[in-house]
Amino acid sequence: MRVVIQRVLSASVVVAGQTVGAIGPGLLVLAGFVAQDQATDLEWMSKKITQLRIFDDAAGTMNCSVLDTQGSLLVVSQFTLHALTQKGNRPSYVRAAKPEQAVLLYEAFKMQLEKDLGRSIASGQFGADMQVSLVNNGPVTIIMDTENRTI
Repeated sequence: MRVVIQRVLSASVVVAGQTVGAIGPGLLVLAGFVAQDQATDLEWMSKKITQLRIFDDAAGTMNCSVLDTQGSLLVVSQFTLHALTQKGNRPSYVRAAKPEQAVLLYEAFKMQLEKDLGRSIASGQFGADMQVSLVNNGPVTIIMDTENRTI
C-alpha cells in the first residue's frame, strides 16, 4: 500500500459535476493498493496517518497530528501510485491491485481510518473519473509505503 499525504487548508472531490467529498483543514490522502496488501497493512498505515505529527503546535513546530488538531481526512483511491516507469514512456500498472480487490481494500481502509480518527471521513468515489482540488498547506507532502515499514 502506498499513500501520498498532503496537509491541506481545504480539499474536495468532484464526480460528474457533483461534489462527493470535501474537507476544511486536515489531510488529503491518495491511496493505492497492491494484491499483497493485508488488514495489517491497512491498520499500520491508518495509525501512521492519524498520528503523523505534521501540524504546527503553538510554538510553530510540526508537533501535532490530525487527531490533536481535530482536522479532517479526505481519502481518494489512486491506482496510478503504483505505476512502473522504468521501461519506455507508457507507465505499467501491473503492480496495482485489480479493481475487484482494490475496492474492498479501499473500503476497509476508510473504515479503519474512521475507527482510528474517531469520526467520519470524506472520500472520493472508487473507480470514478474524479477531479480533486486542494489548497496545500505548507506545502507539506509525505509519501509512505507499507513495503518500507519496520515492525
